[in-house]
Amino acid sequence: MKLWMKYTAAIALGFLAAFVLPLSLGKGIDVISFVGDMFVRGGMYVLVPLLFFSVTVGVCELLESKALVSTLVRVVLITVISTVAFTALGIASVYLFKLPRIPISVDRVTDAVSLEISENILSLIPTSAFKSLSDGVYLLPVLLFACFAGMGCAADRSVSKPAVTVLDSLSRVCFSILSFFMDILTIGFLAFGIVWIISYRSIFSSGLYTQLILLLLGLFLVIAVIIYPLITMLICKEKNPWRILYTCIASILTAFFSGNTNLTLAVSIKHAYNSLGIKRRCCETTVPLFSIFARGGTALTTAISFIVIVRSYSSLGIVMSDLLWIAGFSILTSFLLGAIPSGGTYMILMILCARYGRGFEAGYLLLKPAMPIICAFAAAIDSLTMMFGSYIVANRQKMCIQKQLKDFA
Repeated sequence: MKLWMKYTAAIALGFLAAFVLPLSLGKGIDVISFVGDMFVRGGMYVLVPLLFFSVTVGVCELLESKALVSTLVRVVLITVISTVAFTALGIASVYLFKLPRIPISVDRVTDAVSLEISENILSLIPTSAFKSLSDGVYLLPVLLFACFAGMGCAADRSVSKPAVTVLDSLSRVCFSILSFFMDILTIGFLAFGIVWIISYRSIFSSGLYTQLILLLLGLFLVIAVIIYPLITMLICKEKNPWRILYTCIASILTAFFSGNTNLTLAVSIKHAYNSLGIKRRCCETTVPLFSIFARGGTALTTAISFIVIVRSYSSLGIVMSDLLWIAGFSILTSFLLGAIPSGGTYMILMILCARYGRGFEAGYLLLKPAMPIICAFAAAIDSLTMMFGSYIVANRQKMCIQKQLKDFA
């Protein structure tokens, strides 16, 4: 059975169990959440060593073939263009479809939050390179260490050939372990389905956020079914671009129901290699970079959420200068979320409200109940960029082997 079929079946069983079993928001849901968290950790258990071994070998081979710079340039271009375009699409959609106001909350502002940019920059160069392998959340230091190791291996292959062989073998071993955890993650999706229905059905039944959720769903479908397939058809001359969307299903489900970009990265690496046929030296280099930096879905949902907040507080429109500032802030901060694999939209929204001021400091509280669902759509859109972007880069770099649908994982 295909991986996405296992995940879909588990989610459906979770939904059914949530309606049938006598569960509530008490101890029962806590136990199920614990089970889900345990399998999320299992899914990321071998991610750091896999990335280190694979990226080291990948960078070495890309340098040898003189393809590293062109690969990175394409990743940067797709990341920037997709983030800017999706933010503009989100702002245009919220003006095209008038959303109802959200009742003003009387809650007070919680403690101030920060992206801790300076700390994250310093953590890129720790006092010992091995410290970068001790954090399974912030993956950019791991990639940087692996890049240095790969460049060191490429400097003199006659000396590093044994080391590269060992690293490549360890990478394949880690990939086998990852595949095992991706299979047993099915049980985690059963827990996700139960938690989602029990925790969030009140949000749907209230009706306050229904139109906002429908708007996000519509935008996701437009991006998934129309925009990315058409771009792939034009750039890659792909006759059936929707087959790439088919390979994204497991990644989309993982992103939406877990909200965790690192877990989604683990699933995406498996599908990019086994289903899309992207060569390992390209796959395990580009997919992590898109996971860390390509957060166009987060920027889109942040911009939409803030405009909804402003309209809920006041009937006055937003001047163009403020609109550009909102868009620019959403775009720039989305590039700085590498250390925040989940809840990025809520984090940026809190900072955006504080920076905007003018009485909107507590505005993010209006959307707090629906924020898990908003973040889920953000993660799902980001997973599309991760997969389609990686395929486009691999195709243009001629590092992709065509596979039949029946051979997809």
